[in-house]
Amino acid sequence: LAYHVVEGSALSTDLADGQMILTLQGQEVTVTLSNGNVFINNAQVTVADIVAQNGVVHVINAVLIPQSTPSSVFEIIAASPEHNILEAAINAADLAGDLSGSGPFTVFAPTDAAFNLLPPGTVDALLADIPALTDILAYHVVEGSALSTDLADGQTIVTLQGQEVTISISNGNVFVNNAQVTVADIVAGNGVVHVINAVLIPQSTPSSVFEIIASSPDHTTLEAALNAANLDEPLSGNGLFTVFAPTDAAFNLLPAGTVDALLANIPALTNILLYHVVGAAALSTDLANGQVLTTLQGQPVTVTFAFGNVFINDAQVTVADIIAENGVVHVIDAVLLPQQLPTIMEIITNSTVHTVLETAVNAANLNETLSTGGPFTVFAPTDEAFAALPAGTIETLLANPELLTQVLTYHVVSGAVLSSALQDGQIIPTLFGESVTVDITTGVVSINTAQVAVADILASNGVVHVIDAVLVPLSLSLVDSETQTGSAVYPNPATEVLNFSITNFTSGVTYRIINQLGAVVSSGQLTSSNPSINVSELSDGLYTFTIEGAKRTSFRFVKS
Repeated sequence: LAYHVVEGSALSTDLADGQMILTLQGQEVTVTLSNGNVFINNAQVTVADIVAQNGVVHVINAVLIPQSTPSSVFEIIAASPEHNILEAAINAADLAGDLSGSGPFTVFAPTDAAFNLLPPGTVDALLADIPALTDILAYHVVEGSALSTDLADGQTIVTLQGQEVTISISNGNVFVNNAQVTVADIVAGNGVVHVINAVLIPQSTPSSVFEIIASSPDHTTLEAALNAANLDEPLSGNGLFTVFAPTDAAFNLLPAGTVDALLANIPALTNILLYHVVGAAALSTDLANGQVLTTLQGQPVTVTFAFGNVFINDAQVTVADIIAENGVVHVIDAVLLPQQLPTIMEIITNSTVHTVLETAVNAANLNETLSTGGPFTVFAPTDEAFAALPAGTIETLLANPELLTQVLTYHVVSGAVLSSALQDGQIIPTLFGESVTVDITTGVVSINTAQVAVADILASNGVVHVIDAVLVPLSLSLVDSETQTGSAVYPNPATEVLNFSITNFTSGVTYRIINQLGAVVSSGQLTSSNPSINVSELSDGLYTFTIEGAKRTSFRFVKS
């Protein structure tokens, strides 16, 4: 009876074709105007507009029967002759109780015909694999009651499985992913069911970026290269990584024989592959035009946006954001080739401010080592740094290959140490055996007392840092060929007073104390064969003490 009563006084002139009117029972009736007749649902109005003081009566020729609202979304599915497989699947996954509960739920319900579109054996396999079955079923259920009028084109909705489905509305039809809604808005007491014509399959998130590459039919060459370089295991482990993945077609664009040559040269192959990997997960939404990303190979790649496309260097991203648990893969249409780095020896040779160092390295027969060995870190003093040494020192060194080698190897550290890896107070052992000390003050990096003028010149076998002074081990004294024997300096290190014992002393000779920058910080005349000089005012550091007379004597000492 309540289904026959509407609140308000609705005359026939107030009614419109297709109008929905809510009754006191809670469900709606539909008004239809056809050939001059008025219908309420399927009942025809035979007499209209009998007006009373408290409303109006329309006489109809049939009893209106309200729909019986199912108690749950599962009851709708169980009662449907087109959803036998879905019902069986829900029971097998023990989800019937959940979908009969309080909810509310929105269920996108694939028909039996939809399940039959799956490859043969799929349904039986799912019924035998309850976790996989549950994962798929939960991908068809959304928390909350979403009627078709609540859906919008392009809307994404998170399912109980955790992944999203996408709503598309085209030509009046509603699609969930690629499945069309064939019947909408079957309302239950705990939600709503929409019938769809295809089974929704959630994406399976690969465990690693390497798994994405290995499972791709377009990346067989890249997969083989990663396996050959033993990079498959690192890219399967803990990340995060971003991989710019060139396709087989991209590798085929390289000159003939290049791939085979790389597979036979693992260091070169590894160098190229690492140039395609960034040590962080960078989605396409994280990239910006002109952005520079440092690769695991050490050199950067540049991101460019042009005409709606994204480029990494000159390679276009054709597929973006293939997400794995340990990062993301972007497919590119060309192989990225890093710049060919020079060797350490080539850096020194090509430098216009390292001619003395080049000569010294060749004289000590270290040129081949710095060309083929490594990796090394070289602190490279400039020509000006050598010129700041006491007069005759360079000649003395070049005339004594053993002493020269000792001095040069004091400038070389095993391993490639970038400036970002240096720390204030750090002590680094050199190939000579003695260590150098790193000092970082207000952003200025010094090695012992030599300042780093240019840092991080990358080489194929290490890195070069340019310094403005020559490093001399404390255990060595740089003297010329006329240095007198039997002379001594003490104490070393000196704190207040520096004492010298000089053989064949001649009164009135001149002394100079020179710092590592080549500046004379103290000078005068000696008047005794055992002079004492006050050095308390000198800054802490490494100094050269030189006596200029008939014969010249030079000593290295430390003020501390």
